This record gives sequence, C-alpha cells and structure tokens, in this order.
Amino acid sequence: MDLSPDELNLTIKQGRGIRLEWLAEGASVDTIASTLTAMANAVGGYLLIGVVGPSPAIIGVKDPNHVADRIVQAALSIQPPLIIAYPQTVRLSERPVVAAVVPRGMPHVYSHDGRFLIRHDTENKPLAPRDLRRMFIQRGDLSFETEANPRATLDDLDWEKATNYAKSLGAGTVTNVEDTLLRRGCISETLGRARPTNAGLLLFGKEPGRFVRSAEIMAARFNGDGMSDSFLKEDIAGVLPDQLRRAEGFLQDHLRKELSLGAQMARGESYEVPLEAARELVVNAIAHRDYSIDGDCIHVNLYRDRLEVTSPGGLPGPMTVDNMTSERFSRNPVIVQVLSDLRFIERLGYGVDRVIGLMNNHQLRAPVFEDTGASFRAILYNMRQSSADASSATRPAVAYLAELEGAPINPRQEAALTFLHNGHTRITNKDLQSLYPDIHAETIRRDLADLVSRSILRKLGEKRGSFYVLNSESSRAL
Repeated sequence: MDLSPDELNLTIKQGRGIRLEWLAEGASVDTIASTLTAMANAVGGYLLIGVVGPSPAIIGVKDPNHVADRIVQAALSIQPPLIIAYPQTVRLSERPVVAAVVPRGMPHVYSHDGRFLIRHDTENKPLAPRDLRRMFIQRGDLSFETEANPRATLDDLDWEKATNYAKSLGAGTVTNVEDTLLRRGCISETLGRARPTNAGLLLFGKEPGRFVRSAEIMAARFNGDGMSDSFLKEDIAGVLPDQLRRAEGFLQDHLRKELSLGAQMARGESYEVPLEAARELVVNAIAHRDYSIDGDCIHVNLYRDRLEVTSPGGLPGPMTVDNMTSERFSRNPVIVQVLSDLRFIERLGYGVDRVIGLMNNHQLRAPVFEDTGASFRAILYNMRQSSADASSATRPAVAYLAELEGAPINPRQEAALTFLHNGHTRITNKDLQSLYPDIHAETIRRDLADLVSRSILRKLGEKRGSFYVLNSESSRAL
C-alpha cells in the first residue's frame, strides 16, 4: 500500500513514540536494525529516514535507493529475518524521505545482535526475561501448553478421564492410554521420565488449578449495563471439558429469554442473544486463552444490554482484529485437538465467522471484538436492529423483568411474570411446573414465594387452591 504525504505529515506531527521513529540518512545499519526489531516486537510502526531533531526537521536524503537497500539489509540482519514491504520514497516538503512500515502483529519474536528489544515510548529497550518468555508463548515460538510441569507427576492425572478419552479414540489398554496422551502432547518425556504437560493437567488433571493458576472461568450476571453490587456469580474450575459444560449451563440459566406463552401454557422462547453464538465465544476463549498468564481468568459477564467474554492474552501470532475472520492460528493446538476429539469440534473452527452469521441471522447488532494486547474481549449486544435503519436498536421485550426490585430474577421467575403480563390473571405452582418439568416442585414453590416476598406477586387462596397474581404496584410497573 502506497503511503501518502498527508498521512506521513500527520504522523510526524504526532511526534516520535512507540509507533514512530525518525533517523538521519547517516544512521548506521545497526541503529536501523535495532529500531525495526523493537517495533516488530511491539505493535509495529513507521521508521522514517530523512527526518531529524526533536522538533522535527525534514531534511530528506540524497540517495533514496541506497537508503532503502540499507533498510532491507538491516531487516535481513535481524533474527529471524524481518520480512517487510520494500521501503517507499515519499516527498515531504519537496524533499525525499524513505519510509519503512513494520506491520502490527508480526509472527515471531525478533532479536538483533543477540538482544531482544521492544519499543517503549521513544526508546528501544531490552525485554525483561519474564516478558520475553511471555512474548515467545504469545507468538507461538514457545508453547506453554506442551511444557512438562516440573511440579506434577503422572499421579496428578485423572486416569479414568484419560482412559475414557483414549477409548473414544480406539485405544483401550493402559499402555495405549499413556501412549495416546504422549502422542497428543498431554505427556512429555524428558531424560526417560514422563511428566504431564500443562495441557495434560488442564484437560485430565485431578486438580488443574494447583499447577496452572487462574485456569478457570468467573461467570456473572449483573442487573444493569455495568458492574454493580447486585449480581449472581459462579466460579467455574476443574478440567477444561467440565468448565465448558458448566459454562454452557450458566448461559442457559442466565441468558434472558423472550417468551411466548399460549392459553394452554405452550412455551416458545428465544434467548436475548443466540445461545450458539454465546457458547462459541466461551469455547474459543477456553481453547485459545493464554494460560501462561496466572493473574486473571476468563470472565463471562452478562449485563442488561450485552454479553462480554474476556480472556487473558491478546490475539495469538499474526492474528489481529482486522484479519481474524481470515487468519487461522492456534495458541494451544494440543487443547484444540483434544476438544475436537471430545466432539466440541462444531464449536471450534470458524468460530468468529459463525458468531457474526448468527447475530446477523437474528437481526442483532454485529459482535464487537477488542484486543488490548493483555486481553481479548468479545461482546454480543442484545439490541435488535431495524432492517430500515441499522442504527436503531431496541432491548429485548423481557429485559426489564430482571430489573424488578433492583435484584436479578431467574429464568423460571421470568416465565411466570411474562405469563401474567401476557393477559393471564393468575398462575399456579402447577402451571409453572409444566414449563419446567425437570425442576423439583419445591424449587418452583420457592421461586414464586420469593416473588411474593419482594412484593412482586401476591398469593391468594389456601393450600392446593392457592394461586398467584401480580401485585398492583408490579402490575403498574409492567
């Protein structure tokens, strides 16, 4: 892509920084290589040759072709060689300036003359050992998941789970089970000794949280559009397949539903966002998060107007928000493979494309994706968009139900209130039980009693003849 003078002039006015450096024509190849290395390990940027001074002053270059060749020489001296577009010559203030562009999201960790540098403000600084290791993991040059955990032994694996997994692949004997985990990357042999890898512990460990800290999900449903003191929360730990199942259960229980209830209590419902889209985001977060980051977990937050799924670590390798629908790169190929073997495959693969398509099919706002470098967030808004005006949006019809009395209500209570709001004057325990036949009758009774205690419903009648009606205050609020 050709760089325009206007674009570069605007960039120069913003000053030197993490994404911009300028040098005089006489800058050494080592200086150029150091700057390119630091930018490639950070967020990319522009290197301009022919600009000097803190102000800055555009002095141009005498031999643009020679300068461009020296930039290429500097890029090829980096380890591994930095492959970028050939530098362009752009005339600024009637003087030729040579510009090299380092794209964001380079696929490797780069060094020059044995030094791993990163751009920090206006300087090229050495990477600290911890940051360097994390960058190797983030960019796929080093795999956290296939590292043997030095604190774990084979006794820390749940061999019943491992055996069931191996049997599903046609390997039933004990010897074959261990061999299967070894081939899958769940066990590593070093100096003749076998140990579980981090992936093996996450997938088949008895207590994975002992060895891979923060490998869990914190799921919460808030009452408003932001975090508040009023919420329902579930901490989801254990092996990854179990986390997936529990997270799916949380979504089924707490995604609000639009309900249509007929005279015979025939029940039809649709979630505020497509359940499959929400599930896809959680599966992809579990499969692709950076498990080397031990200070945070995956967050699944339900708000009044949206669902947010946030996972530690930015997008891996060469992936960016702009190319994530076309690029395919996995930070955790072992975890992805095992989840595929366990038949979560339909929820992997082209996950982002699928989420976009599901939201579009339901006439909902397009999903929003945010990469901060430290985390990745996917957002599904529950606002429907008019085909005539995509900017217009409305909240689901039953979203207001969860705001009654300033505290969340569960899906069964939503169903009861929606039934009463849709023209029915009363509801009984039996009516609500018919909607949720798998829920114990005592739970149904407590659901309705809770609405009475909050003055949302009134209970009339005695014993088996009792029924519930909307309280006059609630009726006006509805």
